[in-house]
Amino acid sequence: MTRFGIQIEPQFGFSYQEVAGLATDAERLGFDALWASDHLFWDAQSEQRNCMDAWTLLSALAPVTTRLRLGTLVSCNSYRLPSILAKVAASFDHLSNGRLEFGIGAGWKEMEYRAYGIPFPSIGTRLAQLEEAVQLIQLLWTQQRASFEGKHYRLERAVCAPKPVQRPLKTWIGGMGEKKLLRMVARYADGWNAMPGVPVEAMRKKMDVLRRHCDAVGRDYASIEKSLFILCCVVDDEAELRTRGAELEKVLGTADVIRAGRKIRTAGTPEQVAETLRGFQALGFDYFIAMFP
Repeated sequence: MTRFGIQIEPQFGFSYQEVAGLATDAERLGFDALWASDHLFWDAQSEQRNCMDAWTLLSALAPVTTRLRLGTLVSCNSYRLPSILAKVAASFDHLSNGRLEFGIGAGWKEMEYRAYGIPFPSIGTRLAQLEEAVQLIQLLWTQQRASFEGKHYRLERAVCAPKPVQRPLKTWIGGMGEKKLLRMVARYADGWNAMPGVPVEAMRKKMDVLRRHCDAVGRDYASIEKSLFILCCVVDDEAELRTRGAELEKVLGTADVIRAGRKIRTAGTPEQVAETLRGFQALGFDYFIAMFP
């Protein structure tokens, strides 16, 4: 069964009231989940634009929803010690009555790292840190006392109580790197989130790479849920699409989300968008997470 979720970017300046209204509307309309990105600010001119912490924001949405699942797409591994993130996630799963979708990634937005005094190592190091973090987090969720000795992180008989309500609490890993990240998905993840702007044929190659990694580690490829983050702008005609792009350019300083959506036809008429989604569905994607700019 295909699932549909909504993605929001707190860095775009949303108020809590706006996000809470979106969450209750999404639940009423039958969407499966609301996901939030994990960022610290939008750009260098963001003094007057809100960017609420993803985990705090999602916690505030739990009491105003009942069925809607709530997730991070994705939580930046670098912004919190993974041991603390494991504790935060387990607590959130309790506060939401088992509705957490836990997504994690290596981090990429160098501007945020520099501004907040967070070391920004090479992508190879960030991926190595992510791989250790996923293992460490899963140990904390499943063992009474967890110990771990890695190059970047360690645990010494650490306790994480309460454990998550969901057993297991699934781990989503987001990203597109073929050599390391998709291998990590094959080894540790319950779900993979693919990023937007990639045409169907190029995405087919990513799926084939993931399948080969699964074969190499003895993992059932079908056991991994595949989600696609899409930039979705449904309009009546091209003129309306141009208008929406101009509005985004004014508010955010860029219309890249519209341009990326137009590139693979997730920005267009209802018929165009539906046809595109059917193409990705035929590849094996069973979950679409849409941001509606």
